[in-house]
Amino acid sequence: MKQDKNYTPLIWGLSIAINLLVALAFFLPKMALPEGYDFSYIPHFNAIINSMTFICLLSAFWAIKKKKITIHRRFIFGALFFTCIFLGSYLLYHFTMPSTRFGGEGWIRYIYFLILITHIITAAIIVPFVLITIARGLNMNVPKHRKIARKVMPAWLYVSSSGIVVYLMISPYYLN
Repeated sequence: MKQDKNYTPLIWGLSIAINLLVALAFFLPKMALPEGYDFSYIPHFNAIINSMTFICLLSAFWAIKKKKITIHRRFIFGALFFTCIFLGSYLLYHFTMPSTRFGGEGWIRYIYFLILITHIITAAIIVPFVLITIARGLNMNVPKHRKIARKVMPAWLYVSSSGIVVYLMISPYYLN
């Protein structure tokens, strides 16, 4: 009988490190950039990367419904790749650039913060679950993979799509 590879230490190490880095990006003083560096383009780039994640996830869902496991796996790895690129650029931006305040007023302000808060909470919670789902897939533990993926896929789709919505709502207020 094949022994499953134990990804648990990696999963929890990455989950803690990622959430800690994201939290630190908001609480530590911003790093000074050398003259001529401007990362103001990163939020737009991140929205594009989130879109790519979303497309990969939808494509992975389509592939698995068609029982195209190899294609499903490639799209999941694509979504994971784009998520990693997003995380790196997100951290670069938030460690170096001042936070942008949402300038909308009235009911749109409440909608923005509702989407933002649910996005942040879901993004923080989902990290270990995405990694667990991927680990179960890599170990070909199909029943457990399928069971968790039914909950993780919609949450990951929500995080990527709500990130795009948050960007679209706050983009008029970015400093240029």
